[in-house]
This record gives sequence, C-alpha cells and structure tokens, in this order.
Amino acid sequence: MRRFADLFSRLDRSTGTADKRAALVGYFREAPPEDAAWALWLLSGEKIGGAKARIAGSAELRAWVADESGTPAWLVDDSYDAVGDLAETLALLLDDPATQAADAPLHEWIEQRVLPVGNADPSIRREMVVGAWRTLPFAQRFVFNKLLTGALRVGVSRGLVQQALAEASGVDIALIAQRMLGRWTPTPEFLQRLTSREAQPGDAASPYPFFLASPLEAEAESLGPVDDWLLEWKWDGIRLQLIRRAGDIALWSRGEERLDGRFPEIEAALATLPRDAVLDGELLAWGDADQPMPFTALQTRIQRRKPVPRTLADTPVRVLAYDLLELEGEDLRPRPQAERRALLEHLLATHADARIAVSPRIDVASWAEAAALREGSRARGVEGLMLKRLSAPYQHGRKRGDWWKWKIDPLTIDAVLIYAQAGHGRRSTLYTDYTFAVWDGDALVPVAKAYSGLDDKEILKLDSWIRGHTTERFGPVRAVTPYHVFELGFEAVNRSARHKSGIAVRFPRILRWRHDKPMQDADCLDTLQALAR
Repeated sequence: MRRFADLFSRLDRSTGTADKRAALVGYFREAPPEDAAWALWLLSGEKIGGAKARIAGSAELRAWVADESGTPAWLVDDSYDAVGDLAETLALLLDDPATQAADAPLHEWIEQRVLPVGNADPSIRREMVVGAWRTLPFAQRFVFNKLLTGALRVGVSRGLVQQALAEASGVDIALIAQRMLGRWTPTPEFLQRLTSREAQPGDAASPYPFFLASPLEAEAESLGPVDDWLLEWKWDGIRLQLIRRAGDIALWSRGEERLDGRFPEIEAALATLPRDAVLDGELLAWGDADQPMPFTALQTRIQRRKPVPRTLADTPVRVLAYDLLELEGEDLRPRPQAERRALLEHLLATHADARIAVSPRIDVASWAEAAALREGSRARGVEGLMLKRLSAPYQHGRKRGDWWKWKIDPLTIDAVLIYAQAGHGRRSTLYTDYTFAVWDGDALVPVAKAYSGLDDKEILKLDSWIRGHTTERFGPVRAVTPYHVFELGFEAVNRSARHKSGIAVRFPRILRWRHDKPMQDADCLDTLQALAR
C-alpha cells in the first residue's frame, strides 16, 4: 500500500503533466504486476467491487468514524461540508496509530481484505474498515478511504495512464488503448497481454480507439480552402464502431460498452456486408420523415438489452457511417481521410440494407455557403457541421487540427436561480452547482442545473450572496431567495415525463449573469415547450 500511496501523493501534488507521467512510468516499471494491474484499474477510473459488492456507504463511513474518533455526528457532517472530500475528511478525523502494521501490497489489501467483505453484514464490514484505520498512517489511510469511496480523482486521465504504460513497456500507445477498450479485469495476466508486443487473442474482437473532434472556435476561413475539407452533418446520436471480422459481429459504443443484442436490426445489416470491415459512425433513431428523431427517442432503447417487437417498431434505428477503419483485416487508419471515404462509399454502394448508410457529404463552393447551410441545422435535427481534413489519418483521442465540430449557436433562455449546492474538490467550500427555474404562471418551475460559465470573481460574489439569502436547507442543497437571473445556453429541448416541468434541456451551461434583468422578466415554461421536439 505504501508504494501506491506514495504514487498517489506525488500525482496529487504535481501540476505538470510530464512529472505525472514520469511518476506513473516509474511505478509501472517497479511495482509487482499484481499491484500494477490494480493501479491501472483504479487510475483508469474504475471502482473496487462495482455496484454489486457493497463495501461501505457514505452514511456508514461517517457513523463509523464518529464512533471511532469520538466526534459528534453533526461535526463529522460539518467537517465533510468544509473539506468537500469524504476520504480526506475520514483520514483527518482519525489519529495516526502508535504502532504501524507491516506494509502489505496493494493487491493484498484489495483482494484479501476489502473484496471478501463485500455485501457482508455491517458489523463485518465495519471491523475490516476500522481495523485498517487503526493501523495505517495518514497518507495510506487517505488512499484506503479513496478505495472505499470510489473517488480516486487525482488529475490523471486515462490517456495519460496509457502513455505512461506505453513508455514503460515499449508497446505502441494505440495498441494499449485498443486493448483497454471494453471489459477487463485487473489481473497480472491481463497486464501481461496488455503490454505484450505479440498479437493477443483478444485483439481480434477489439474496436479501435475513437478519434474525437475539437470545437471550432476560430473562423472557418482560417482553416484554408474549403476544398481541402470533407463536410458532413454533426449528428446527435450514439457514436459506434461496427465490427465484422471472420463472421463475428460486434457493436461498440464510444463509452467502451459492447452493445450486443440491443440493436438487432443493425447487427443483421452488418452481417450482410459484402466484406469484413470496421466502420465508425453514428447510431440514430430514424423516423418516417427521413430525418433523425430526437435523442430522447433513442434513449428509450439504450438500456434495453433485448428489445421487444413493439420497441423495434416504435423506434427504428439506423447507422450513418462516416469512416472505414479496417477492410479485410487491413488497418486503414494511416491512410488519408479522402481515401478512407472513397473506400467506405464503394463498400456501402454494394450493400442493399439502408440501415447502414454513408453519412451524406455536403458539397459547398465556399465557407460562406457552408455557414449558411449550418444555420439550418436545427430544423434538420442536427447539431451543426463536422469538418474533416481530407489529408488526415484517423488518429485516436482528441488531437486538434484535423477534425472539427462546427456547432450551431446554442438556444438560450433567461432563468432564475432557486437552489445551490457546494462543488467538489477545490470548489468544495463554494456554492458552484446551481438549479434554475422559469415561470409557469405565478410559480417558478425548475428546468435546468448548471455549474459552468461563471468566472472566479463571479463565483465568489454569488457564493457570498447565497449564504446570506438561504431560505431552506435540504441536506447539502440550499434554497435561496428568487432574485438573480442568468442567461443559460443549451443544445436542444425535448419533452420528458420524468421532469416536473415536462421538458428536459440538453447540456445546459451559464452564458452570463443578467444583472440588468429583474426576475419577473425571466422566460416562461411556454417558451421552452414551444421549442421542445
């Protein structure tokens, strides 16, 4: 545990990417494979035990630390509100042990102590947790608490972990990223396969790491001649890779989830492709009007592992493919976008099933013509334009310069602040998470939550106002006097039976604080309902 705690402390203290990467490389080179596999799991954002193995809930941990430290429950709660991190709060409330137990490796702590008590009687789980608190010094106790709470946030992305593992092993990062897609277990055997320079059995079923576009913030004309770019619509669906290899069929989401069985019509269409291939595209709910249905329609199918005939009929889907990553076993990613696109069009031209089609190319003579088409995006049910450099290879991750998303300006409303909640991490002492409402007759109805868009000065000013104008408390949430109006931006409005207002806005964020507008002039629910699809 000490080695991993030292790594965590160094990562937590460092603000430089190079230093973080160096710390990770050193750890992966020196740690036993059993520990390195668990470190990879934890640093990649995974949790111990998952949802099926209950180790300790937040309320249990706070009750146990109150008993162990002799701290009143109310003071534990206030300490948590002040610190903002439960693992750190627990570590601070306990004294260091007079004598420390012999150091045990990370994998032993997890596999022999933590996991065996999952879902056990509370007294058994409490005995394990409190026993660890009594023997671990602060740094290790803090990390142990992090393992329990599943909040191992340390400023390290999965990409950075993969870079470090590639440097430590000498294996190409693209292959490591590919092998880490999907479900895996933190074992020495998996780590060996992950860092092997030889072909592995699991490679044949794996998708490629997705190439991600960056928001276009400059003028489109700054990209050079429009003829150097492929223009497509920016679809609002689920990003997928469709894999057909040697008769095997697989659908993978960008969220690294295999979607077998959820979209049987797409699997059937993929099985009839004339050649083995790996396609990148967008899964969309597609209605009779020959345009995409709202994303909320697609949401009704995402979690249905075996959709019934009525679901298939009510929400038909199709994939619009926009890239060809592999053909007959050949990796096409290094080839230029224009060449991959031509091969994709040729492949699907001989495929009669319209449930997998090529994403339409948008031909324009100038950036001005492209901008005019972009203005009509919302009526088409799309989010704007995608711009892809014709000479670009298919990379992985978010590499700026070759793929841009040129989205339309957001929809906006003026809404009233009614609730506030403290943030997390460095913002745990400030009220930075806000709930906003619009008028429904004489009542304010909540319609959106947002936590981004204000600068530090505005956050401090609003935090001070919230503390002085709290009317009620609901746990960590404060109700405040309705007064301040904010302009919110969002991508779309959909009807939703799950919300009191009857609508749901997509990706809300704060655009500006409307000091000039009284709350009586905020928007009405009718305005949002008129925009809803």
